[in-house]
Amino acid sequence: MPTAANAAVFADHDVQRDWCRDALARLQQEAARSADTHLLKVDLPAFPGIGFYFKDESSHPTGSLKHRLARSLFLYALCNGRLQAGQPVVDASSGSTAISEAWFARLLGLPFTAVMPACTAPRKIRDVEALGGVCDLVDNPADVHARAAWHAARGACHLDQFGLAERATDWRGNNNIAESILQQMGREPDPEPAWIVCGAGTGGTSATIGRYLRYRGLHTRLCVADPAGSGFVNGWRMRDRNALATQPTLIEGIGRPRVEPGFVFEVVDEVVEVADTASIAAAWLLEDLLGRRYGGSSGTNFVACLQLAEAMRARGERGSIVSLLCDRGERYEQTLFDRDWLRAQGVDPAAAFERLAGRLALG
Repeated sequence: MPTAANAAVFADHDVQRDWCRDALARLQQEAARSADTHLLKVDLPAFPGIGFYFKDESSHPTGSLKHRLARSLFLYALCNGRLQAGQPVVDASSGSTAISEAWFARLLGLPFTAVMPACTAPRKIRDVEALGGVCDLVDNPADVHARAAWHAARGACHLDQFGLAERATDWRGNNNIAESILQQMGREPDPEPAWIVCGAGTGGTSATIGRYLRYRGLHTRLCVADPAGSGFVNGWRMRDRNALATQPTLIEGIGRPRVEPGFVFEVVDEVVEVADTASIAAAWLLEDLLGRRYGGSSGTNFVACLQLAEAMRARGERGSIVSLLCDRGERYEQTLFDRDWLRAQGVDPAAAFERLAGRLALG
């Protein structure tokens, strides 16, 4: 015969299951309301026969590629029974993921804390706070994981983007970013891209794209563009999961100091390392080409696209290259688009900008 204590446990369990079903329904409704992001085509005269396409992930409601990841992380936590009604939520993030997670936490009525490096762009910190999140700033970026674990030990659900990104995303389909790109390319002159280019933050995007390309049996190759000397660059070259970055970067969201658990080296065909000055110059150049500002990681991707296109042109190849516009440039008005701030960092992208512009004009 059930005891009173058992009955209370079962009742609490039913309450949690009901809340979980409601939370999942809210996430599914949000996904249905969100239109897919645009795929922009750019024709560059210096590269005849090569089409450039940019997937504009900044058009998500939270302004970045990380909107997809945040939704997946909340779904993963709910379906694995890790997230309960009213439970605080925490994650380590340099900004864009935190903004998206704060947005979804508010949707579900949950308190959210973002553990962020103190050097994070001020606009990102304000965006998290505007969504009701709390920013726990740490001086040493390497300490964000330990600080997030500290919050988790005190009862918060750790969404753990770096540990769970590559498994939380459904790489076989369900409108993941790779499936979306291939569907949108379907009516283009070269529907099967020669290359897809992305960066490596958590590693979730590159793992998803690389796996999906193999799942579909496509010839498309995957290139990871990352800041020079990053953990991914050094780890991929030697297949060394203990590799560390050999230099810091000003490009937020990518260029990790270590090899993250979600990095899947085996699905990446090429890695292009990009100097910070070139990434920033390319972000400036994207504004000229597209009429909008995008963040530094979008510039990193663009530099890699140009390098791949130059190699294709030299071999006489035609085809398409697809890359990602990862987040809104407005978040970097006080950093990457502020010449005074850049001078204070000892960086002047002007010469790199002229060289990149010359490559587009002269071929």
